[in-house]
Amino acid sequence: MEIHIGNRVAEIELLNKEENQVRLSIDGEEYEVDITMLQEGVYSILQNGKSYNAELTYSEDRKNYKVNAAFSSHNIQIIDTKAKYLRLKRGADERQDDKIISPMPGKVVHIPIQAGSQLQAGDTIIVIEAMKMQNSYKVTSDCTVKEILVTEGEAVNSNQLLIRLDLMNVEHKK
Repeated sequence: MEIHIGNRVAEIELLNKEENQVRLSIDGEEYEVDITMLQEGVYSILQNGKSYNAELTYSEDRKNYKVNAAFSSHNIQIIDTKAKYLRLKRGADERQDDKIISPMPGKVVHIPIQAGSQLQAGDTIIVIEAMKMQNSYKVTSDCTVKEILVTEGEAVNSNQLLIRLDLMNVEHKK
């Protein structure tokens, strides 16, 4: 996911979590930390023998946080992968691409379509779970499903080709 800390943009990926032990990547560099919630919104963070305390307050949508640590305060905005993917798709081109590519690593939870299915703009094509959140991906244009390259329950990688679409074989309604 993408995190905005003031004017800084960081790409953060959760690599592993077991109990309080968390391994994550920040802009491609891996970190191992021990994170313990002391009370609601207050966390103790241990990393390389150093201890940090942080207080988090968040907006109702849990996408905007204020983090108070030591003698500093930071406003943080979380741009989840789904929102980033949709923003990039909108910014790049409103037209549907002929393939669906996983924007993040995760697990395929549901594929509500079959090869040959004709879809209309707005139809859900696949549901992927990442970091305990399910994200439904929809097509932006009418199309036909040409080939499904994954199965429900399968782990997928970021940028993995999931589904091929045929944009030419759909009869447009008039």
